[in-house]
Amino acid sequence: MHSIEEHQQWMREALAEARKAEALREVPIGAVVVKDGVIIGRGHNLRETTFDPTAHAEMIAIKQASEALDAWRLLDCTLYVTLEPCPMCSGAIVQSRLPVVVYGTADPKAGCAGTLMNLLQEPRFNHEAEVVSGVLQQECASLLTDFFRRLRGKPPLGAERETTP
Repeated sequence: MHSIEEHQQWMREALAEARKAEALREVPIGAVVVKDGVIIGRGHNLRETTFDPTAHAEMIAIKQASEALDAWRLLDCTLYVTLEPCPMCSGAIVQSRLPVVVYGTADPKAGCAGTLMNLLQEPRFNHEAEVVSGVLQQECASLLTDFFRRLRGKPPLGAERETTP
């Protein structure tokens, strides 16, 4: 079992990926796949850049990890992602047999690791993943909240507004 410090270390790597997406004006979501203490897959959201609705951070990281292992089964791996996986990504997690998924912040609109539904622990599927939630939750949530506030032209929460006397 991984310690919270290990989870935080790898989530920081996922956050670094999310910042790459943000630099491209993509929704800042990042993911890494870790096996035996080594990142074997990285991904960040690229939907807008590639015009591909499947270009989610998790999908890219899972594909890269599968290529690194020359296998579609990602046994003994852990996926770290800044935002709770959606239905599509949850399906890919089940299909790739990832045993552990660690996410930063919940997704109230599409979360399928416990928020709207829990596809990752659905007993009718042939695979269930352990889910660890809330790792670096505030950092992951703030990255998304600040991005959308900027997009809508509002100052980030906590930012002091200039006042003129």
